[in-house]
Amino acid sequence: MDSLAGSSQRFYEEADTSRTRRRMIIGAALALAVLAAAWFGYRAFQGGGEAEAGAGADAASVPSVTVAIPGRTSVEFTISANGTIAARREMPVGVSGEGGQVARVLVEPGQWVGAGQPLAVIDRAVQTQQAEALQASIRVAQADAKLAQAELERAEALVSRGFISKADMDRKRATRDAAQARVRVAQAQYQEAIARNNRLNIVAPAAGLVLTREVEPGQVVSAGSGVLFRMAKGGEMEMLAQLAEADLQRVKVGTRAVVTPVGTELEIPGQIWQVAPIIDPNTRQGMVRIAIPYSGALRPGGFADARLVAGTEQAPLLPESAVQSGPEGNYVLIVGKDDKIERRPVKVGTVTDGGVSIASGLNGNEKVVVLAGAFLNPGDKVKPVIQKSTR
Repeated sequence: MDSLAGSSQRFYEEADTSRTRRRMIIGAALALAVLAAAWFGYRAFQGGGEAEAGAGADAASVPSVTVAIPGRTSVEFTISANGTIAARREMPVGVSGEGGQVARVLVEPGQWVGAGQPLAVIDRAVQTQQAEALQASIRVAQADAKLAQAELERAEALVSRGFISKADMDRKRATRDAAQARVRVAQAQYQEAIARNNRLNIVAPAAGLVLTREVEPGQVVSAGSGVLFRMAKGGEMEMLAQLAEADLQRVKVGTRAVVTPVGTELEIPGQIWQVAPIIDPNTRQGMVRIAIPYSGALRPGGFADARLVAGTEQAPLLPESAVQSGPEGNYVLIVGKDDKIERRPVKVGTVTDGGVSIASGLNGNEKVVVLAGAFLNPGDKVKPVIQKSTR
């Protein structure tokens, strides 16, 4: 009986121990499941935070750049040229008479003179004496003519009385006529001498500006002495500018121009008055002549720059900072698809106070990088900020 009770007790004790062990195993498994779930949840949370941080860092690294949409603006099309200043109508002045020794020079270069004004005086002592001799011969001839006329009149009074024959009357009339003819010859010779003496002086053929003087007092001059003075008729000046063949086609007589002499900041208005009808086969250039009014800064033979206004055109207008240059020419950077930088070759047109016109390469609807283009490369991603106005 006692052994049966002991066996039952051991059976219940072993059963209690088995249940306790199973509960411990189940609790441990649940604890491990909870820890695993917590671990995966933490990793998922940490991964999401890193992704958000990476996205924020990428957004922060994209630079903002200022861009402009230029559109198309009416721009004056100008052509730049250079050349030399010259007198529009240069007048070389020399000896027109027989010449002689220069007694006085009356003008200096840069002086304005009127038409017929003496520029230099030639000594005329000998010529004056010759003129006086001719004047005296006039008086002698007039005396002879007066005497012949008186004799003719007396003869006519005697004809009616039969004392003078008709043949004698004819001779007296011929003598009177010859005497009067000698008077006219003497007068003509005197007037010729006076005219020659008047031509001794070197005079201005027209009003204008004296440019050069190549004669001094005491110098002996003649018709072969060449040019003694150079004058600009009316003081009118011009610029002789060479243009490329293509540019020559864009200008015409009347095209406005602004001329700036080298060494000055003057802007002298003028206009083209002659376009060359031929092209130099060696240089492929032609000449235009720009009429300009007189200015003290204009000196014939000097150098000058000209800006010819050849019309207007519609073109994109950009700030100078937007246009860059490289070995292959001028270009701009634009913001293209996906906000990435693209390089666009362009041809620069007129440079004005408002900016640089683009002759070709842009249609005006692009987003052009205005600033910091030197720090960007094609393919860079940027954040464009549109500038309200480029002017």
